[in-house]
Amino acid sequence: MAGVVSAGFLSIREMSPEELKLEEQKALEHAHHSALERIRSFEQTLESATKTMLFSEIAKLAVDSFRSSKVRFALTALGMVIGTASLILVVTIGLTGKQYILNQIQAIGANMIYAYYEGGSNSSFSTVQKDELTEDDVRVVRQEVPDIVAASPMVELHDRISVGEGKQRDLLVLGVSSEYEIVRNLLIPSGRFFDEEESMTRTKVAAITVQLARRLYGNEDAAVGQVIKISNLPFTIIGTFKERVETFGQSEIAGDTILIPYTVGRYFSGNDSVKQIFFSVSDAGDVPRATAMIQKVIQSRHRPESVYHVENLTPLLTVAANTANALTLVFLAVALVTLIVSGVGIMNIMLANVRTRIKEIGIRKAIGATNREIKLQFLTEAVLISLTGGIVGTILGLALPFSVRFFTEYRIPISGISAVIAIFVASLVGVIFGTVPATRAAQLDPVEALHWE
Repeated sequence: MAGVVSAGFLSIREMSPEELKLEEQKALEHAHHSALERIRSFEQTLESATKTMLFSEIAKLAVDSFRSSKVRFALTALGMVIGTASLILVVTIGLTGKQYILNQIQAIGANMIYAYYEGGSNSSFSTVQKDELTEDDVRVVRQEVPDIVAASPMVELHDRISVGEGKQRDLLVLGVSSEYEIVRNLLIPSGRFFDEEESMTRTKVAAITVQLARRLYGNEDAAVGQVIKISNLPFTIIGTFKERVETFGQSEIAGDTILIPYTVGRYFSGNDSVKQIFFSVSDAGDVPRATAMIQKVIQSRHRPESVYHVENLTPLLTVAANTANALTLVFLAVALVTLIVSGVGIMNIMLANVRTRIKEIGIRKAIGATNREIKLQFLTEAVLISLTGGIVGTILGLALPFSVRFFTEYRIPISGISAVIAIFVASLVGVIFGTVPATRAAQLDPVEALHWE
């Protein structure tokens, strides 16, 4: 042990004065750096704790303020409750209306495409030079357009039948294929629609509209099995039909319409030309592409100067969707006005609140509260009012559509995004309209505030 100590002293004696001074300086710098690190770490911890305490204190002050004036707080938040609930209900109503309109249009046949001949581009064409659609166009289109699942040509005839008491009634007779029921998405309340075998064998069967069945036979069930004469030929009524959506005579089907097999209808027309051709594709998303392909196939089979229209319901769906969206935006604007009015109410209440608490503000400033802390306190109160009203309004706004879905069979669409937007807008309104009273409170002079009576 003595040998080690002796060696240490010998090493120190061997060091020069300059080396000893350098070692002492390094030791002092190391100790100083360690002390600074400890101080900096303590300051950061203290600052974090101070901020945490400050925010919790401000939140506690805001809650205490509301507890002392519960009625004023509830009445102030009521406007925000109404505004956010209205916003959610408006979005729900808009989505429900849009869904209803689109369902009605799709019931006509969202996958339906129809083609018809307009005429020649040259006005000097005579009737002999007509280039109308034919049954062969149906066959070729089905071969070359892969997405088509059903198709039907249509010939149009007119006849008159006796309805008793010497009266006669005009009838619209349409010759269609058995797939017409699929393409037009028809409802068959009683009986059935004619099938492919009856079309091939040219069986004289017919399906009549529910309206005509009730007028002639009292009801649709009584019409099934009856015999009706068309051009003095007897046809057995095997079923009744109606469109899924009332088109008010805007489609090819009128109130007094009889559907017969196309093969029989062609016998009456005397040629193979057709008035319209209906197609149905497997997916609504394929409609635009299939429409273009059908147009190209039909045009290639006829004279270049002949004009044919191939159309679908996509433009109608787009117009309906845009109309529903526009109405929803209008209703949203009304709901936002309600929120703005609620924000103005919050601002007025908070300004009055600042006026009644001037002395409190002066005391807080006198004991060291900064302008930033005062401003944050009143801004927190404003946001808390609007956010509470927004959450309650959101719950009430979602309660109605959820109740309808739970207690009824209607599947009303519910937008989760509208709830998020409602709460966000409510918070934003609190920030915007709470800034003015918060700034006014922060700018109060502490001396004048302490003398305020």
